[in-house]
Parts: sequence; structure tokens; C-alpha cells
Amino acid sequence: MESTQPAKPRVRSSPPLRKRAPGRPARKAAPPAEQRELLLDAAVACFVRKGIAATSLRDIAREAHVTPALLHYYFGDKAQLQDALVADRLLPVLAEMRGAIGNAGEDVAALIAAFVTGIGRVATKHPWLPPLWVREVLCEGGALRDVLFERIGPQIPQVMAKRFAEAQARGEINEDLDPRLLMVSLVGLTLFPIAGAPIWRRLFAGDPGTAALDMDTFRKHTLALLDRGIDLKEPSP
Repeated sequence: MESTQPAKPRVRSSPPLRKRAPGRPARKAAPPAEQRELLLDAAVACFVRKGIAATSLRDIAREAHVTPALLHYYFGDKAQLQDALVADRLLPVLAEMRGAIGNAGEDVAALIAAFVTGIGRVATKHPWLPPLWVREVLCEGGALRDVLFERIGPQIPQVMAKRFAEAQARGEINEDLDPRLLMVSLVGLTLFPIAGAPIWRRLFAGDPGTAALDMDTFRKHTLALLDRGIDLKEPSP
């Protein structure tokens, strides 16, 4: 005898809920171009802090909070990452400086002012530049020294030294100066003090009534020193 009880409707079971792994939710990946810039930022930070030779891809990955595999994906190896640093960071800064001094014309005072002001501007915009320059170009064994000889030297220092020599031949600057060493002095009066700015600010922090050692103070001091020197006076009898 068939049952007269109505059939019970089938209940479709829901799939089990997946448990979220502990910790913060994964962040949405940045677009490729933005991700590449973030990785270069991390590389620059590590290179300034530890030096290029002492920095590994793993160090950079840790700084960027990514896996070393992602660095390999974007740059291949460390040598290629260093090439990207030169192409994407150093050479654009070089172009900014070249443009600044290129607009100075034949006026040697304007040329010097353009260089000093340009260094202050790029150092403010790219604070990694002075310490990286000191560590990787000026120090023996620096990884970027060849870039100075092959890419930067012919475009800025040698060009400026030539213009100083021409100005000297026209009688516009001190005949006792060496045009080449005038360029060296400009670098010493700009990049060195800016690279050491954290030291000088801390050292002179307690001086009352003095201006902050910001970029504008560095610029004014350097231009005054180059223009008028320290103006030594004979001691009073």
C-alpha cells in the first residue's frame, strides 16, 4: 500500500564557509607601473642605508613587503635593477640639472647660481640623491662611479669647467682659479653639506636666534661665499 504522506522537499545544503586566514586581509595589488615604482623606491632606500654592494634582492623585497620572486619578475636580477635605477631615477635628475644650467647663458654668475639652486631643488625633490652620490660615486669602489665618467661627467662637470675657462679667458673670474677645481669646489659646497645636513642640524640645534639649516639657508650661504668669500679683515691694532 502506497504512503499518502507528502514527500518532504529536498533541502539544498550550502557549501561550507571558508575560514579566513588569521591576520589582515590581503591588500589589493598595485597596478604594474605603480608596483615597479614602489620596488624602485624600496631599492633606493636600501642602497642609501646599506650601499649597493651590501644590499641583496631579499633585503629590497623585505623593505617593499613583497617576495623576492616579484623583484625577479620586474627586474630579473640585481644588475638589471641597478640599471633601472640609473635609467629611471639618476638620469632624469641629470636632465633636470642640465636644463637648469643650460638656461644660464654666458653669464658665469648666473651659471654658478643655476647650479647651486638646481642642486638644492633636486635634493629637496629627491632626498636620496646626496647620500647615494657620496656613497656610490665619491667613495672608492662605489657602484655608480662609472655612471659619473660615462654619463654625468660629459654633460655637466666638463661642460661647466669649459665655460669657467672661457669666462676666465674673458677676464670675468679670478685668474688664479683653476676652472676644473672650481667645479670640484661647487660640488663640495653643495652635495657634501646637503648629504650631511642631518648632522649639522643636530649639531647646531641649540643655537638660539639662528635660522633653520634648510635648503634655502644652504643656497644663500653658498652663493654668498662664492660671490664675496669670507671677506677677511686685517685685525685691529
